Amino acid sequence: MKTETGLPAHCERFYRRERRSVPAARDFTAAVLDEWDARVRRDDVLLCVSELAANALLHGVPPGRGFRLFVLRADGGGVRVEVHDSGDGRPATRAPGGEAESGRGLLLVSALADDWGVGERDPGKSVWCSFRPVGVGCTGK
Repeated sequence: MKTETGLPAHCERFYRRERRSVPAARDFTAAVLDEWDARVRRDDVLLCVSELAANALLHGVPPGRGFRLFVLRADGGGVRVEVHDSGDGRPATRAPGGEAESGRGLLLVSALADDWGVGERDPGKSVWCSFRPVGVGCTGK
């Protein structure tokens, strides 16, 4: 599906259950944002993609499977990112222990994204986050 600008309304890519999929998903998203000349908080989007992809690999992708990343153009120039996996469970933010080396991914996503949530799939789930365009409204966020 293309928009009136000739650019696709969404881009997607499948990733295998491999450690290198996280930087590959981030690089793919960066290329899409560049192609769209998206005026969003780029570093925040890319960090959230890394966190959602890592969570999918660690908690949502059974052996022999993978996850699918969607980058969607939102109304008004924003961006929505979705990571779909086939694993069980419903992710939620939690407060990790002070010395814990993991467990902060969704806390980062909830702090950086303008909105985020979890949707159901069969099988699995989709975890998404969205970003409004920079410079829209009074706050610029």
